[in-house]
Amino acid sequence: MTKDQREGEIDLVAITEGAARIAPEAGLMGRMVDRVAYIFAAGIVIAAAVLLMEVFLRYLLNRPTIWAHETTVFLCGLAFTFGGLYCTSRNSHIRVVLIYDWLPNGVRRVFNVIISIISAIASAFFAYAAWHMVTRAVWAPSGEIRLETTGSAWSPPTPALIKIFVFVIMILLVVQFLILAVNYARRAKG
Repeated sequence: MTKDQREGEIDLVAITEGAARIAPEAGLMGRMVDRVAYIFAAGIVIAAAVLLMEVFLRYLLNRPTIWAHETTVFLCGLAFTFGGLYCTSRNSHIRVVLIYDWLPNGVRRVFNVIISIISAIASAFFAYAAWHMVTRAVWAPSGEIRLETTGSAWSPPTPALIKIFVFVIMILLVVQFLILAVNYARRAKG
């Protein structure tokens, strides 16, 4: 069995197992993202519990809350945003495989490097755009710190916090894609 055939089988195993494990090319950052993911998964469970509690309070006790909807939107927004980084660290992001699957392993590795670099550049552009959102959501025109709020009766600063989180995740995505590119390039040489 040649090296390309062995690596092809490894790629096939990774595809058939789906996102069951971290991509080895994701490195230490991928392992850290995997561990932190449990916090965001718990956030989804907490959001579901808050919604169940809200239904109980609203329809059975006629005592709705002013914070349940915004809390669940915030928790789910955090989890979905983190999900992009999580999928990247597991190499389970969406990819068009019509041509990719037919490529020989050596060419596929080159494509992995190119795709990772292009994704890092795209993520950097999104981080730049997110920075502009953060500046408007965190600082008043006078320069003082004023977090954007929802404007509801409860009015938490969750819009500003989500925008800050999106910016941080986009920066981390740039780093993760660069780590993937470097590790794919090393694997191609080895």
